[in-house]
Amino acid sequence: MNIVAAPPVPFELPDAAFDGVGQRPFGVYVHVPFCATRCGYCDFNTYTAGELGTSASPQSWREAMRRELEAAASLLADRAGVVPTADTVFVGGGTPSLLGGDGLTDVLNAVRASFGLTPGAEVTTESNPESTSPEFFDALLSAGFTRVSLGMQSAAPHVLRVLDRTHTPGRAVAAAREAKAAGFGHVNLDLIYGTPGERPEDLDSSLDAVLTAGVDHVSAYALIVEDGTAMARKVRRGELPMPDDDVLAARYERIDSVLSGAGLSWYEVSNWASDADAECKHNVGYWDGGDWWGAGPGAHSHVGGTRFWNVKHPARYADQLASGAFPVAGSELLTREDRHLEELMLKIRLRTGLPADVLDADERHAADQVVADGLMTFADGRFVLTDRGRLLADAVVRSIAA
Repeated sequence: MNIVAAPPVPFELPDAAFDGVGQRPFGVYVHVPFCATRCGYCDFNTYTAGELGTSASPQSWREAMRRELEAAASLLADRAGVVPTADTVFVGGGTPSLLGGDGLTDVLNAVRASFGLTPGAEVTTESNPESTSPEFFDALLSAGFTRVSLGMQSAAPHVLRVLDRTHTPGRAVAAAREAKAAGFGHVNLDLIYGTPGERPEDLDSSLDAVLTAGVDHVSAYALIVEDGTAMARKVRRGELPMPDDDVLAARYERIDSVLSGAGLSWYEVSNWASDADAECKHNVGYWDGGDWWGAGPGAHSHVGGTRFWNVKHPARYADQLASGAFPVAGSELLTREDRHLEELMLKIRLRTGLPADVLDADERHAADQVVADGLMTFADGRFVLTDRGRLLADAVVRSIAA
């Protein structure tokens, strides 16, 4: 990939990026960089109040975010001749729920004012269960949010302690019920499995809690210990023994078995939904190669084959926008080969599968061998991972793209 470490200011996209803007799915991602505390496993671009001091605040962030969205819409209007209307909006973080109902209403109003929303647009916000309430969910629904994603991670207190999660074990289920009672038809719970010290019965209690909550979507990810985190330091010192791949595979199989038995089917390797309406349309837009604009410190965007990302620190982000510059830290122009590899990597993880017609002759031969090995099936012109293949999805990609 051709990576540009410091693009010129004001930021310019190449002419080719504007071809077809407005004809592809278009999403808006808004990154809220604030957290009450820092979890030991987290390497997201987030900051506590103590880390920021007086250099940035939710108020300065909100004004800068609004400026970025306005500038983005103006850029696309000038160069593409159209302001794409947002099919999906996703507010992530960090902890968006720390903004409260009024703050998140302002965020969505800023998206409406810049890009607008298509009829029936999916509008999601992530939330920490501890910073939600029935009144919070009422405010979100009134503002136009259609979907809530709650970070549950686990129902086991000792697992939450290892993860440095601050919510009480039963709060995520209670929050999901409050969201449903407010009128949200689409509620997701996030799980993390493979935490050091997690036992099979801990995972089962988490799955029981998820089913009790009655949500229509579940995301479940194996814990990844990122370099530079507090957890990575504990693992390196031998304080936290990480589970091996066989344990992780068993955990995944258990998750899939329980969720499938309850009517939640996988549609992406790490995501299960009750039906097509419950699938996260915003993420599907990523996986299908759509366009999106990411607003906020450290947010990533993709427009017409060019990917770019913002400066990370909220103060620098706000300063650049106040000076009239886009807050872009770097960009990469995806070559045809890059885009092909990404399509292969992403679509192979979907239940809809990888279309055979995107493969060249060598890749098709390799894919046929993967089928023979029992890791994929082939029907109706598409390759789809088998249950065993989902456990080895990355290896399948390497086999085909070698």
